[in-house]
Parts: sequence; structure tokens; C-alpha cells
Amino acid sequence: MQIADLGDVQLHYRVDGDPDGAPIVFANSLGTDLRVWDAVVERLPAGLKVIRYDKRGHGLSTVPPAPYSMGALVRDAERLLDHLDVRDCVFVGLSIGGMIAQGLAVKRLDQVRALVLSNTAAKIGTAEMWQERIKAVEEQGIEALADNVMERWFGKDFRATPELTLWRNMLVQQSRAGYAGCCAAIAGTDFYTPTSGLRLPCLGFAGAEDGSTPPDLVRETVDLIPGSQFHLIRRAGHIPCVEKPDEYTERLTTFLKEIGHIG
Repeated sequence: MQIADLGDVQLHYRVDGDPDGAPIVFANSLGTDLRVWDAVVERLPAGLKVIRYDKRGHGLSTVPPAPYSMGALVRDAERLLDHLDVRDCVFVGLSIGGMIAQGLAVKRLDQVRALVLSNTAAKIGTAEMWQERIKAVEEQGIEALADNVMERWFGKDFRATPELTLWRNMLVQQSRAGYAGCCAAIAGTDFYTPTSGLRLPCLGFAGAEDGSTPPDLVRETVDLIPGSQFHLIRRAGHIPCVEKPDEYTERLTTFLKEIGHIG
């Protein structure tokens, strides 16, 4: 575990794999920490420098005063990669992490050579919906939302397993202010125009049972980038990297080879 002091925020991150390998960066979803990628990271092929981090307000990173802007979240990722001297990475973003990925690619093409947009979109939900979520979290805490969130996160099969408890616990243990702060960032984001200007390799992932970013929404965003690819994972919800890590990593590895990121 390492911490990057970026001034207004301190980000927890970790680096696995080959320290001299091709860089791949993972950004997690709302209400999770970097452990959401554990099963994928342990299945990745050799030759990769694997970087994960907890965005502000989540995991072991600090919780600056909310609300946050998407610009701040993108800037955090940008400064972390500069801190680690990372260029030409493949950036894998899940949900809000996929929004960060889009914003970073628009801003810093020197840092990002390819995108993996997982269970995300250029615009997610409505500002009114997110304001209601923020109000509920501030007044009742994350626990009040947890059961509904689990239904969006995971498919029916996974929700019947004991493992669900682990992910529910991860959600409710996040900072209330950090969660609400990131909700505000999503509420204010519409990346349709900037993302449609991107020209780089892109792979999209969607879960057939995703209640947060349904497959059609993910595909619509991925299709904004010419030449992009799309992969639907059946019997999976919003976090297929947890539910179907074998299929997820296999498709991701194929993409990395196709674009020449690994041999």
C-alpha cells in the first residue's frame, strides 16, 4: 500500500506485476475500493505494470470536503500518473471510473493510449436522480441504499451467494461524504461531445443484468469512438470483474494483445 500526496488529496494506490512492464491503470466504481479488481489482476498475463488506486473519498484515500467535480476526479488521476511517471497506459474504468477514463483521455492523450470503458457511459442518470441519492446518503447513510445498490451491482446468481455480504460491507463502509461527493461529480457530467472526439482503441464491457448502466447505454457511449469494440457479459450486473473475472480478463487480455500493448 502506498500513498501519493497530491496536495489537496492523498490517494492510496498500489502497483503490481512487472515494474518495467506496459502500464495498465484501473479505476473503480462508486462505493468500492481498489479490491474490486483483485480477481482480474491475479489473472492478468505477465509483462504488465498494474496500477490501481482509490479515488478521492473512497477506500484508504483521504476525503476532501464534498461535493466533488468530475474535473477534480480527472485531475487526481492525471496527477497520480504524473507522480508515477506513467505514459501510454491502457486505462480501465468501471462506472464512475469509466467517466474519469473518458475525461483523462480527452485531456492527456500522452498518458492514455487506449480505453476500456466498463459498465459506464458518457452521461449516467439525471442530475435530479443523483441529488435524491445525495440527500438520502446525507440523511440516512449508505446503509439505507445498500440493498437496492446490490440489486444493480450484481446478477441474480451472484446475489444468492455468501460472497454478496463482502461487497455490501465494502459499500456501507465507504465515507458518506466521499460517496455523496462522487455522486455530485456524476450528476454534473455529460461527456457525449468530448468523448465523440476521441480517436484511440477502445473496448467496452457491459453486464446483461446491469441495473445502473444497461448494455444499450454502454454501447451508445462506446460507439461514439470509431473502431471501438463491445463485449456483453451474460448473467452479470454492474461489476462483472467480480462476478465473471475469467471472461472479463480473457477479453481484456485479447484486447491488450490486439493493440500491441503486450506480446
